[in-house]
Amino acid sequence: MSELRLQKFLADAGVASRRKCEDLIVEGRVKVNGRTITALGTKINPLNTIVTIDGWTIKAKNSKLYIAFYKPRGVLSTMSDDRGRSCIGDFFESKKERLFHVGRLDKESEGLLLLTNDGAWANDLAHPSKGIEKSYRVRVEEAVTREHLGRLLKGVRLEDGLAKASGAKAISGGFEVTLHEGRNQIVRRMASALGLTILSLTRTRIGRIHLGELKSGKWRYLSNVETVTR
Repeated sequence: MSELRLQKFLADAGVASRRKCEDLIVEGRVKVNGRTITALGTKINPLNTIVTIDGWTIKAKNSKLYIAFYKPRGVLSTMSDDRGRSCIGDFFESKKERLFHVGRLDKESEGLLLLTNDGAWANDLAHPSKGIEKSYRVRVEEAVTREHLGRLLKGVRLEDGLAKASGAKAISGGFEVTLHEGRNQIVRRMASALGLTILSLTRTRIGRIHLGELKSGKWRYLSNVETVTR
């Protein structure tokens, strides 16, 4: 989970300058979850930490959260499940804010999934008019040929219409593909139409947001640049 230095959290919340916030910490006036903190290197998780100064609770100035999450394989793209199956919500049980996911990944797929409590941002990101690109890394049993890649780029006829990739290239053990649309299980259906058997499917990018070095089951906050949808 992403963490912030305590003095940065206080400064971002509008308490004072970072230097003044450091003074408040050294003076022993700041408590984290009821414990006095005087070490300037202390890091906190804003989602599950109560910070007070002289007994006053400090809240983050920006209550909107934007999170990149690596959904593991076998986890449902829901925040809860009445049958007790593993779901996204299991990874955010300590959250104070009510988060929801933007888009989905099927149970057997893994990779980048976005979560937020900002409905307007989520709607903006998901709107078809934006044409937000999504990239996937696909491992398959068969050898991927130039013909396969050419058909992905030219378009594959599915039961609900033509599905066309904006980018496709071969990689060791499979291929990478980029799409502007997000129809249900579209990558799996395209691969099946080409006679390819998927072993694993990982989403690696949504627009300008990359999975990067994020590990399975872990998450991080998005930067200000990453939250821009235009």
